[in-house]
Amino acid sequence: MLAKRIIPCLDVKDNRVVKGVNFLNLRDAGDPVELGARYSDTGADELVFLDITATIRSRRTIVELVKRVAENVFIPFTVGGGISQVDQIDELLRSGAEKVSINTAAVQNPALIAESAKRFGSQCVVLAIDARRSKTRPGHWQVCVKAGTEPTDIDVVEWARQGQDRGAGEILLTSMDADGTCAGYDNELNRAVHDAVTIPVIASGGAGQLDHLYDAIVVGHADAVLMASITHFGDYTIRQMKEYLAGRGLPMNL
Repeated sequence: MLAKRIIPCLDVKDNRVVKGVNFLNLRDAGDPVELGARYSDTGADELVFLDITATIRSRRTIVELVKRVAENVFIPFTVGGGISQVDQIDELLRSGAEKVSINTAAVQNPALIAESAKRFGSQCVVLAIDARRSKTRPGHWQVCVKAGTEPTDIDVVEWARQGQDRGAGEILLTSMDADGTCAGYDNELNRAVHDAVTIPVIASGGAGQLDHLYDAIVVGHADAVLMASITHFGDYTIRQMKEYLAGRGLPMNL
């Protein structure tokens, strides 16, 4: 069994890391370069950097900030936010990112997934899905775009399958309902998507306790866990997370 990954997430707005609840009520969490370096130095397996207002403001991801973060981290680094063209992906990879995360643009132009995978390889393409429970179809979730502000009629599980078929190498799956609540991941969602695809699924949204990480992997079948609140604000260290999960029998890179 492959080692399970611990991945801190830097949601960036106006050059600062922020964290909210259900994508709202954002509060400052620090400098992205400093936080990224700290996580890199203290054992995180990977890092995700999401420019959360790039799509809403119709601008490109902050390339210079990405370069600064990349210079200070020595672990795989995924960048997302406002990416809508293959040349942007090329620029970000040249700026130090190992992977790029595409969300809204992939929904608007699914061919972008295949074009990106063909040019850079599937291992570089992460399909990000912001999922919200459907109010009309129990047991289903709908894809939301533009930083979660705009719901669509697309079914999350079906979209995950399509993303894999088009060449995405990984899925970053965020539960909008659980995001920032620290009440645990939506493991019904995580399991439904994981069981529908063969590529890795990163569970995101809801981590508040160490057992939430374990449940996301064991109950939700996630290949990796993304978190923000419980690391940014000092609740737990990366080392504590890994030792806890290893102690419960999960394979970890310690």
